[in-house]
Amino acid sequence: MRQRKPLVVANWKMNGSFDLVQQMSAALSVLTQPLPDILICPPVILLPHFPKHPNYLLGAQNVSEQLAGAFTGEISADMLRAAAASYVIVGHSERRTLYGEQDAVISQKVKVAIDSGLTPILCVGESLVQREEEKTLQVLARQLDAVYAAQPHLLAHSVVSYEPIWAIGTGRTATPEQAQQVHQFIRQHLAQYDAQAANELRIIYGGSVTAANCEALFAEADIDGALIGGASLKVADFSAICTMAKDS
Repeated sequence: MRQRKPLVVANWKMNGSFDLVQQMSAALSVLTQPLPDILICPPVILLPHFPKHPNYLLGAQNVSEQLAGAFTGEISADMLRAAAASYVIVGHSERRTLYGEQDAVISQKVKVAIDSGLTPILCVGESLVQREEEKTLQVLARQLDAVYAAQPHLLAHSVVSYEPIWAIGTGRTATPEQAQQVHQFIRQHLAQYDAQAANELRIIYGGSVTAANCEALFAEADIDGALIGGASLKVADFSAICTMAKDS
C-alpha cells in the first residue's frame, strides 16, 4: 500500500486576485480532515493575504538562484520564506521555454531552495516532438540528472512533477497508464542515487488535470498528486480535486 501522502498544488501562474484569495481560502478551510497536503502557489504579492489555516500550505512559482544582491526583479528564497512560503516550483516548462532557464540554473535553484528551508517542486517533461520521436525517457533522465547526479542528498528534500509540455493548457492529458509509466521510470531512475529517498519521493502529475480526470490519475501507484493550472483558479473544481486526492 502506498504510504506517500498525496500533494495537490495550485499553480495560479500570472492570475488571481484578492477576491480569489478570500474565496479559495474560505473553501479550503471548511474541507474536513484527513486531507492531502494542499499547496497554493499564487503570484508572490498575494501570499501575505492568505489567512493562516492548517488545511493548506503556501508556495511560490519561482525563486532566484542568487541569495541577494543587484538582481533587479528577482526574489530570493529567504524572501519567500519571510512571506510564509514553504514550497517553490522550480523549472516549470514555461520558465524553461519562455525564459530560457537551462538545467544548470534549475539545479542551482533547487539547491538554494533546500538550503533556505523551502521544498522545491522540480518540474520535468518532454515536448510533443520529443514524445513523437520517443525521446521522453531520455529527456527526463537528462533533466533529473542535472539536479541529482552531483547532489543526490537533495533528493530526500524534493518533490518532482512530471508535466508533459504537450499537455499543458491544451486540454490534452496523458492517459493514466502513460502517466504511470513515466512516474515509475522517474522513481526507478532516481533510485540509483538514493533508493529510500526515491521510494519516499512524491511524484505528482501536471498536464491539464481537472476534476473530471484526476480520480483515474490518482489511482495509479506512482502518481502522488497533481500540479494544477487552470482548474486551480476555479474554487469548486479545485476543492473537488483535493477531496478526490484524499480518497485515493
